[in-house]
Amino acid sequence: MKKVLTLAIACCSSFSLLAQPKPAAAPPPPPKEEKSVLPLNVINPESAVVTEHEVTIKGQRIPYKSTAGTLPVWDSEGKTIAGLFYTYYERTDVKDRANRPLVISFNGGPGSASVWMHIAYTGPRVLNIDDEGYPVMPYTIKENPHSILDIADIVYVDPVNTGYSRIVGKDVQPTTFFGVRNDIKYLAEWINTFVTRNNRWASPKYLIGESYGTTRVSGLALELQNSQWMYFNGVILVSPTELGIARSGPVEAALRLPYFAATAWYHKALPPDLQSKDLTAMLPEVETFTMNELLPAIAKGNSLPGNERDAIIAKFARYSGIAETVVRQSNLDISTNYFWKELLRNKGVTVGRLDSRYIGIDKQDIGDGPDYNAELTSWLHSFTPAINIYLRGELNYKTDLKYNMFGSVYPWDRSGDRTGENLRQAMAANPYLHVMVQSGYYDGACDYFNAKYNMWQMDPGGKLKDRMVWKGYRSGHMMYLRKDDLATGNNDIRDFILKSVPKQGQPAKY
Repeated sequence: MKKVLTLAIACCSSFSLLAQPKPAAAPPPPPKEEKSVLPLNVINPESAVVTEHEVTIKGQRIPYKSTAGTLPVWDSEGKTIAGLFYTYYERTDVKDRANRPLVISFNGGPGSASVWMHIAYTGPRVLNIDDEGYPVMPYTIKENPHSILDIADIVYVDPVNTGYSRIVGKDVQPTTFFGVRNDIKYLAEWINTFVTRNNRWASPKYLIGESYGTTRVSGLALELQNSQWMYFNGVILVSPTELGIARSGPVEAALRLPYFAATAWYHKALPPDLQSKDLTAMLPEVETFTMNELLPAIAKGNSLPGNERDAIIAKFARYSGIAETVVRQSNLDISTNYFWKELLRNKGVTVGRLDSRYIGIDKQDIGDGPDYNAELTSWLHSFTPAINIYLRGELNYKTDLKYNMFGSVYPWDRSGDRTGENLRQAMAANPYLHVMVQSGYYDGACDYFNAKYNMWQMDPGGKLKDRMVWKGYRSGHMMYLRKDDLATGNNDIRDFILKSVPKQGQPAKY
């Protein structure tokens, strides 16, 4: 159900009690039709369209309102330099908003809109796809029975040049926004504006980011504490990046293997004894080999005795589904790009980067990498029509701006990425702050084992360990596209939020 709310402005005029009655005047001419100040193909940095809806979550009918609109970004002198598009969902039968959690959601790229988690994961509406995440027609939107809107309000934010968000003014430099540190700085200011405008300072607050969005929210956790004096209860990292945590050489090469093993298991490319085991029963064996044998072996280089090298190569081949000859020729350092091409080369297909369950077809079977990302092409196929239909049709936000699924944000300044350390500092300074990581086993871009490695290195002493949790899912980068993981992933977020909201009167102290 949807109902569009309209805003009426009443004007009243004062009059003098001593005024004498005047002869009736002729009626005024009809007002001229007013035209919009800005054409629909130019961003209005401050706008809002409110609609009312209902959704059934876990068998309960939830009333809510949606605000689709823009809020400005200002420079240090108060000049508007950008308008950010957002979609804000509030449950309307809640009387105590102070105790109602608020989730602030970002996707990644950099340069990606918030569309992915918005209409496929946590929001009240979800796009029409099959149970494994593949496109189906007609392109429609339906209720999301697993949304977290029952326990938290949610705002989805599109950074500059994504979605409908744009720079305002020809003299504004893109470098103001396009870089690890600048991105975090201006978004922290914008969040302050949003929270203040919507009276959410008292609410328990959460950041959730996917892919590069995890870099963003990890940095925001500390920036919001240090520069906006805003403290959060939780950060949720969906398919996290490396978060600025250094890994190269032997570490980088070795950490790929568990992902290779998961993908090979899915495509039935492992030896029968490994293939007969369940995925989560098989992977610990590979993880142990990776840390205890493979990593030291790669580090030893040509000092590794020949017989030991042969044994390591044989095990690598056994766990990866890649022939021993190829492993030997690569010196135990097989890139993910080559793996996506090589694993099923004998079958004439490639596997996807962001989700290796997806299959691609290249022009030639030779080569060092796939011609295209089979999974991303599939996702754009279903997401792009859905978000355009939804925003204009159901949320009534009318604009001729193109909704940028991916917008130009280059060159992106990646220097100064210490976001993993930023998140650690934020946790250390804020005893309320908890972290949950969600990873898909078949994600080759931000793989699950590197996500675990992040957690180990962020907290090497184990002092924050009881406030960090990792969850794995049998899908890829966007694990929620698989029907079973949509339900499980949202339940995990729901549980994380409910457990991390402090009990009444519980102080933030060690």
